Amino acid sequence: MPQNEGTQHDGASHERFEEELGAILRSTGEGFAADDRRELVAGGLQRGRRRLVRRRLAVTGGVVALAAVGIGGVYGGSLLGPAGQATTTSVAAPPQPARADGTGTGAGKKPFAEAQIPVKDLAAVLEANTPAGQWRFDNLDGQGQSVTGVYDDGHGEAGVSVGLYRAGRTAEAGTDQVTCPDKALVPYDRCTDGRLQSGERIMVIQGYVYPDKHEETKNWRAVLLTKDGILIDASEYNAAAEKGAAISRENPPFSLTQLKALVTAEAWRPLAAQLPQLPGKPGKGEGRDPSVPSAAAVQATLRSFLPAGATVTSHGGGDGHGYVVVDDGRGASLVGVDVQPVTGDGIDELFTGADVVTLPDGTKVRSTQQAGEKGGAGVVWWSVDTLSPKGFRVAVSAFNSGAQHEAATRAEPALTMEQLKTIALSPKWRKSPLK
Repeated sequence: MPQNEGTQHDGASHERFEEELGAILRSTGEGFAADDRRELVAGGLQRGRRRLVRRRLAVTGGVVALAAVGIGGVYGGSLLGPAGQATTTSVAAPPQPARADGTGTGAGKKPFAEAQIPVKDLAAVLEANTPAGQWRFDNLDGQGQSVTGVYDDGHGEAGVSVGLYRAGRTAEAGTDQVTCPDKALVPYDRCTDGRLQSGERIMVIQGYVYPDKHEETKNWRAVLLTKDGILIDASEYNAAAEKGAAISRENPPFSLTQLKALVTAEAWRPLAAQLPQLPGKPGKGEGRDPSVPSAAAVQATLRSFLPAGATVTSHGGGDGHGYVVVDDGRGASLVGVDVQPVTGDGIDELFTGADVVTLPDGTKVRSTQQAGEKGGAGVVWWSVDTLSPKGFRVAVSAFNSGAQHEAATRAEPALTMEQLKTIALSPKWRKSPLK
């Protein structure tokens, strides 16, 4: 595929993938222009829709807890929500609908404004825009904004889902969902992203439900971000369900061409128009949480603590969170930080127990050394999580690998527990400039 048609993120030559995707995007007379990567990072990851970047996978560990999510999960994001609570949402689940007031979770927020689209209408569009086969759908008598079914073309059953979501109220909202992730955070086989001539963004990604492949369930996904700020998100599997079902075929059933045709089908548009509107216009600075350091400030502050001689080989994140992969000559080490004000029920429960130390000023500190949890052989996870009396939380983690799902590259992380504690307790985080 010509360089100006898209951005390939696979680290190797995948000519068939490139050729097919190029053909898909040219088949309707549309080009595929590579976006300015700075725009994608600054817009999608810094100010993208907060509810999309907030599927937390653990209670401690910060942004690096995302280092081995399946491809349906977040591509960049924070561990901590406004209430400081972790969620257990499936990493391959679609994003949640917008709240009635367009904000995130937390005490006093309004309940989710659920769409009332008949599921049978969503199923009809899905069936009409995929190859002939036998379908079995869930909840056809219900209402919502997503449809889940099992498709069989005679070569094995395959789970398929499509969801419609409003990205948010800023121009950049949702771009993180159509931007290929850093492989330090999300492992996958191939990914391509870019912009159609219409101005709409699209991403096609091929990966797995489980990053360590302990079950080789494949997840192929296409996501379109329309000019109206609607995300049309389709996923398919080589099993009858995302999780808990035996692999039934070598690959998911739909080709890249068919996935692209599915998410760009015009028949989704009138259904998407039924999604609840987000009231009002975004105010100045809206699209990011208040009182957290900007993405640039997080990177600058985190890097200021790195040992002399350590080289940053990869980095990323957004407002209030970030990570770097460093190498001091002894192997790659992933280091991440989450910085957020947190309030609400349950936060104090995270800082109880014999391993929690309360400092003279009332700040609580939990230090943890444990084995990695994402499948990398020999990986260890060191973390320091702190909470000030006023509810300002800083969590820092380090691993002895460049990615949790990859084997250890060194005996210990590049930073000691004492260094992690120094970072987490530093007053620099409260002084970091806000955007």
